[in-house]
Amino acid sequence: MVMDERGGNSNTRLLHEDGGDLERNSERPKEPWRGEYVKSIVYGGLDAIITCFSLISSISASSSSSGNVLVLGFANLVADAISMGFGDIVSASSERDVIIEERRVTEWDVLNSRGNEQRELVRYYQSLGMEYNDATTVVNIFTKYNDVLVDQRMAADKGILPADQEVKPWKNGLITFASFMLFGSIPLLSFIILIPFTDNDSVKFAGACLVSALGLALLGVARARIAGQNMMLTTAITLFSGVIAGAAAYLVGWLLKHIAGLEG
Repeated sequence: MVMDERGGNSNTRLLHEDGGDLERNSERPKEPWRGEYVKSIVYGGLDAIITCFSLISSISASSSSSGNVLVLGFANLVADAISMGFGDIVSASSERDVIIEERRVTEWDVLNSRGNEQRELVRYYQSLGMEYNDATTVVNIFTKYNDVLVDQRMAADKGILPADQEVKPWKNGLITFASFMLFGSIPLLSFIILIPFTDNDSVKFAGACLVSALGLALLGVARARIAGQNMMLTTAITLFSGVIAGAAAYLVGWLLKHIAGLEG
């Protein structure tokens, strides 16, 4: 480690072959949250809150009955949760099947056109800035291991990583369903909790706005941790998207009631 002119040691200097150097901060950045299940929970929850709150907004603007909000809200929540769960299962299964089929094609290419595949891989590493001799050495090492060579060709030529055999599509679907049901219920909680205390539907709707904003803020923080983004900015964007969706749905409901003459 090289001390700077002020005697500090918060940075280290890395020497390069060309004589230059780089300063590297000694403090390691925080790692983002990992795991496909975490992403399914957070992004499924975000979709659920915004979808359910938008529905509540449209119903509240076109109807004066909180009963309509609860009946239609929960009916729509269950239907959307089932749809999202099955959609996640189909999506994960299809993605895995595509990767498996692409791997079969790449394996055939490697076995029947090995020299050409090696040259293509060398050119790929050169495009990343690796010198020809180094790229050739690396590819020659990979050639000893057929599976590694196939994986590298898939990543270089098609941008596809090997299929994760531990991923279970049905688990993804179940987690998405549960996340959608759990977080989608948040906007409806105020209507249920406030029933013994008030009959004012405006108060209940205001409560739905409040708890929805709180849920979106918490999920916005989780989203920032997953993506490694600025927490304040990501949370603000998440809240803003919820506000825009809810306002648009409320406007549509109001127009249907006061202009088109429709009322639930």
